[in-house]
Amino acid sequence: MAIRISRLPLPVPVGARRPAALDGRARRAERSREAIVRALHALIGEGVVQPTAQQVAERARVGLRSVFRHFADMDSVYAELGARIQASARGLIADAPTSGSVASRLRRVVEQRSAFFEAIAPYMRAADVARRRSPFLRRQHLRQVRELRERLWTALPELERAPSHVGEALELLLSFDAWDRLRSDQKLARERAAGVVEAAAQALAAPLRARQGARR
Repeated sequence: MAIRISRLPLPVPVGARRPAALDGRARRAERSREAIVRALHALIGEGVVQPTAQQVAERARVGLRSVFRHFADMDSVYAELGARIQASARGLIADAPTSGSVASRLRRVVEQRSAFFEAIAPYMRAADVARRRSPFLRRQHLRQVRELRERLWTALPELERAPSHVGEALELLLSFDAWDRLRSDQKLARERAAGVVEAAAQALAAPLRARQGARR
């Protein structure tokens, strides 16, 4: 789906001079867009899981029309915000651990995901509410699920030869949904939640360690 981020003036041909008035409007449009995205980020960070366009406009100190002039709809706002959040947090899970024992690799996966989920938690909670009515957010969610699955299988190639339920259970345990349940519903501190996830993951991975030991 094409996402129209803003209605900026058409590019000026090479060698032509852009009128000063157009340059000024372009700069103002960019400042407004930045203010809108920052406003959404702040509202979600404060726990407003479903900010309205009106709330965004008030926080950004722009008119409601300005929000929809720069963004075709709120999906476009979430697209811009999501791209920034993912870019800043992606490095936390950039490299899937591929060396060491099953236990050490799994421990590293838990560490990475704990940090990643904490960084994106406010946005994920807001997106979980909004994606029921947003095809864009549903596609984005499925893409992240696939990416995390691929990273898990890269870290633990032993899953290819394990009973299918082992991989499926590990994928569920190492998901944001499980992490948020521990943090939000069960009220566990971050360190305690990570410890619970690792203990359960290591128990599930026992067949993988057995296979690893049998090959030695």
